[in-house]
Amino acid sequence: MQYTVLIHQAEEGGYWVEVPAISGCLSQGETIEEALTNVKEAIALHLEVLKEEGKEIPIEEGIVGTVKVVIPAA
Repeated sequence: MQYTVLIHQAEEGGYWVEVPAISGCLSQGETIEEALTNVKEAIALHLEVLKEEGKEIPIEEGIVGTVKVVIPAA
């Protein structure tokens, strides 16, 4: 399975990561690499619990992209 993650810089240092398709699935790390490693584990554990509870595994739908916006000079 593949999920989109959003990486945020933490105010106290390091990074925190959220998984929009899986409500409440978050993780953190001192580096981006560590945060991504940790969120992979968090996703796996979250999905394991959902499966054990007989709940549906979230499937990510839609397309994620970015847009560039030019701000007009004043």
